[in-house]
Amino acid sequence: MPLSEHEQRMLEQIENALYAEDPKFASSVKRRRLGRSSGRRRLQAIAIFVVGLVLLVGGLIVDVRVGGFPIISLIGFLVMFGAGLLALWGGGTGSSSGPSDRGHGRGGKESRAGAPKRRFSERMEERFNRRFEQE
Repeated sequence: MPLSEHEQRMLEQIENALYAEDPKFASSVKRRRLGRSSGRRRLQAIAIFVVGLVLLVGGLIVDVRVGGFPIISLIGFLVMFGAGLLALWGGGTGSSSGPSDRGHGRGGKESRAGAPKRRFSERMEERFNRRFEQE
């Protein structure tokens, strides 16, 4: 179900506030989205997956067992699993330029310079509470 106009505006305001308050975190989250891998990275993941599949099936044919377990097949499965993760996460840094492409500066970093170190969850909870107190 699509979002209503009001919900879209609220989501956009929250996103803009996130970029304004913590641009480093926002760019980190934007860079790590699933499904953002390049075509070359997908081809590499497919090739690695095929190698893992060959190891998986070949391990059953060769029948090398360690402790009664087909070890080559296990290695093949792990290679296939790694290829799947590579395809999902894409590996490396993304091509996004972070908050600068949205028109926001690097504000907020100077004001936090003297602040004591707090846990991530405490900072996020405080920001969440501030947003709802402002409305």
